[in-house]
Amino acid sequence: MAKLRVAGISFDHMHMGDLLRLVHGNADTEIVGIFDPDRNKMVSAIENFSISEDRIFADFDACMKEAKPDLAILCVATAEHANYTERLAAYGVHVVVEKPFAASTADARRMIAAVKPTGKLLAINWPLAWVESHMTAKRLIDQGVIGTLNEVHFYDGNRGPLYHLADKVEVTREEVDQQKPTSWWYKKDSGGGSLLDYLGYGATLGTWYMNGEAPLEVTSTIDVTQNVEVDQHSITVCRYARGLSKMETRWGTFTDPWTIQPQPSCGFVFVGSDGTIASQDYADHVTVQTRAQPKPTKVPAEPLPVRRRNVIEYVAGCIRRGEPITGPLDPELCLIAQRIVDTAARSAQEKRTLALLS
Repeated sequence: MAKLRVAGISFDHMHMGDLLRLVHGNADTEIVGIFDPDRNKMVSAIENFSISEDRIFADFDACMKEAKPDLAILCVATAEHANYTERLAAYGVHVVVEKPFAASTADARRMIAAVKPTGKLLAINWPLAWVESHMTAKRLIDQGVIGTLNEVHFYDGNRGPLYHLADKVEVTREEVDQQKPTSWWYKKDSGGGSLLDYLGYGATLGTWYMNGEAPLEVTSTIDVTQNVEVDQHSITVCRYARGLSKMETRWGTFTDPWTIQPQPSCGFVFVGSDGTIASQDYADHVTVQTRAQPKPTKVPAEPLPVRRRNVIEYVAGCIRRGEPITGPLDPELCLIAQRIVDTAARSAQEKRTLALLS
């Protein structure tokens, strides 16, 4: 079969380079176009993947018309997710949106509504969905190893979104300080802040772990830093019918979890009726306690199965086989999580507990 034609749309999010690397390394896909109004943002990708000049675009419509992609990867600033998804839907392409889902629940619904009539797939990529330890934890939970899941505890983040580029290339503190005043990550109107950046991870995977159950109410608080208009630390408590769950986001961890796990460690802790599971980001194991074996026991993280090892492999396979998007990439599941994020943001603003917004 012919390779799936993939276009990278916007380099606002540094993950575009990582996603294009997955396309470049997949025998079933090829990069047929990249777009960003600022060519400087595309330089690394052009060099890394030897992208020819006729596949480089500063105009969105020219990219779509000339490259004719089957699948578009969207890495625009969060506030523009809905607008660009609607523009992509007009060209009848499958769409992968790099997290977070959207700037609001209303925008998320716009995105779903735009793609649905085309018959194409919409997938929301959460990089933690490809972490072996977290997938192993899900398997153990579904197998009933810890009984009924009652609590999900999530703590995650990094030193800050400007400290690394694609492929986790390090950026110096001096460079970060220079970029902050103009970076969309630190602009409220662009969808910046740690809550919007990372709460979606906990809310989305948490909803998946809870088999689609939504909380009844949400309470959230955020930090306030002088001369910084977005939060860099948030704590959200979700009350479910059977217990409380906590989701904490942090820009400013002592170290980045993909290099050295900071303290507190980044990842999940699950509390069930008959046991607990701790699953750290990027760990080679999960730690399990059960009533039968209370002493914490390491269980090796299982390799991800073929066709589910990364977002490009998975989505390309779904396209080939005519299968729907499932799990934490499913936009309908992500919509529940987006409602949690919206409620948390409003709760923090109003400084009170709120029923889950519809």
